[in-house]
Amino acid sequence: MFSTEIDFILPKGYLDPDGVLHAEGVMRLATAADEILPLKDPRVQQNPAYLTVIVLARVITRLGSLGDVNTKVVEGMFASDLNYLQKLYEQLNLDEEPVTSEPVADRQFDERSQAFRVVGER
Repeated sequence: MFSTEIDFILPKGYLDPDGVLHAEGVMRLATAADEILPLKDPRVQQNPAYLTVIVLARVITRLGSLGDVNTKVVEGMFASDLNYLQKLYEQLNLDEEPVTSEPVADRQFDERSQAFRVVGER
């Protein structure tokens, strides 16, 4: 069966304003809209790195007992948890086998392959 969600546990956990630690969550597969619509957001236009925050807020469907995972929650995460979620997003949403004519051993990836990319960007 095709799974559209994955459970995760953050390495450190998100500490909410009340001091409650939230570590267990669920991330769903991204849709085209999840990657396209945030590009119109003024925060992304001013700072393209903010795309990561918005996309993660859209695809994380549950985090601990929080009622809503929004950009403020993602902004408040520890850097190691943000890095973990970016890698999880990549594993969940990118093709398992990149389409290329080069042999796997000869492929070189730049640091952008570890972060979010705009649809169509290589």
